[in-house]
Amino acid sequence: MSTAVTTAPESASGYRARHTLPLRVEAMRQLRRRRTLVVGAVLAVLPFVLIAAFAIGGQPSGRDGRVTLIDTATASGANFAATCLFVSAGFLLVVPVALFCGDAVASEASWSSLRYLLAAPVPRARLLLSKLAVALGFSAAAMVLLPVVALAAGTAAYGWDGLQIPTGGALPAQTAVGRLAIVVAYIFVGQLVTAALAFWLSTVTDAPLGAVGGAVGLTIVGNVLDAVTALGHWRDFLPAHWQYAWADALQPQLEWGGMIKGTAVSVAYALVLFALAFRHFRAKDVVS
Repeated sequence: MSTAVTTAPESASGYRARHTLPLRVEAMRQLRRRRTLVVGAVLAVLPFVLIAAFAIGGQPSGRDGRVTLIDTATASGANFAATCLFVSAGFLLVVPVALFCGDAVASEASWSSLRYLLAAPVPRARLLLSKLAVALGFSAAAMVLLPVVALAAGTAAYGWDGLQIPTGGALPAQTAVGRLAIVVAYIFVGQLVTAALAFWLSTVTDAPLGAVGGAVGLTIVGNVLDAVTALGHWRDFLPAHWQYAWADALQPQLEWGGMIKGTAVSVAYALVLFALAFRHFRAKDVVS
């Protein structure tokens, strides 16, 4: 009579949980996917589309007589980069974040490969951390790609000069580049709410489009609620209320107040939603 001895994966010789699903492997898997290439192409082409639109339509101007960044879009490469961020921060940059984070786990479930990853064995927390790190990394890359291409294309089209502030004054070119870096960093932090929402939904549903669409839809709802002035000070608790606080970075005197409040609101929501994602996935019955 013999007794079989089963060794737990965690105690198996040579097994190290932290070595499973390396970030470079996950990053290369995501980089080769068609949706990653399409997102990169769209963001890289957008500045050239705007340059062509300005060339065809003439001098850009704001709406209702208001002076905005669009009025100074062709003043310099820095102005053009700021304009690209202005027109895309509210929605266009939301889509890549929702796509990368909402597709992270749900896509594995839709391909019926999630259970095989966990059986590898990859600990659930490790799988989520790897997926989340790569998704946030690609989201950050998407947000950096747009202004970098816009700055290069804008400089070629309109010259290298300081950033002309619509309300008056200007920032030297070197200072303007530093301020644009602050703007990009703040936009990324502001999008952490969308990232966390999409990632949580990705652990709840097996349909990637459901997670992505749900995150985008709820982000739009937040923007609509922020437009309801009857809510008064309650709007201060909406991440959408602070999404353009980065405009304070493009003033002669850098103001941090609005960006600090926006960062606090976004990070608070994001931490709660990320915690919900890990809590739900840890107890989830994975059958696909």
